[in-house]
Amino acid sequence: MEIVSRAYDHPHVSSLVEQLQAEYVRIYGAPDSSPTDHQQFSPPRGAFAVGYEDAVPVAMGGWRFREDGRAELKRMYVVDEWRGSGHSRAVLAWLEASAATAGAPAIVLETNQRHPAAIGLYRSCGYTEVPAFGYYADDPLTVYLGRPLPPR
Repeated sequence: MEIVSRAYDHPHVSSLVEQLQAEYVRIYGAPDSSPTDHQQFSPPRGAFAVGYEDAVPVAMGGWRFREDGRAELKRMYVVDEWRGSGHSRAVLAWLEASAATAGAPAIVLETNQRHPAAIGLYRSCGYTEVPAFGYYADDPLTVYLGRPLPPR
């Protein structure tokens, strides 16, 4: 898989975000309503990447700086046909390296108990529980994970 940095408003990102939102509708009955500004994923405030197989966008993810200086992982997604192929790990590694290069001391994320595969991925990559933060901080089903990043 080839991983390419993309603007959040790039057509391939928009298409993958639509697919991710459709998955949220299937799981939760509604799309994710947390505020997301595409500028948050532009350097130097963040980054966004798309993974390609034979020029077809199949995976994505991004990070943005939080007010506390940590990077926050957002919009990790792999299309159904490519799950289980290591694409999530590859995108995650790209994002972690990008955030570390930008000076983030740690990376955090919020996911949901209804995403056991995602939780398993993050835990297997060294993520552990962190205090609740962000838009879903009061949701009892939200899971908060993070890990330190190597210094630049």
